[in-house]
Amino acid sequence: MELQDRIRERAYEIWNASGRVHGRAEQHWLAAERQVLSEKAAQLTAVTAFADQKKPRRQRARAIR
Repeated sequence: MELQDRIRERAYEIWNASGRVHGRAEQHWLAAERQVLSEKAAQLTAVTAFADQKKPRRQRARAIR
């Protein structure tokens, strides 16, 4: 699923959960964007940490310098 589609879906969920109040689309979009991007960042951090664990110890030490 594309990033913008996921944000749109999450914004709709937020709108629905907040009682379907009209006139707050931008606020719902921005909140959804923050949430989705935060999830993506956490996933990327987890993948990067996992990949670092797979490197031999010497390569990890060099990468830190």
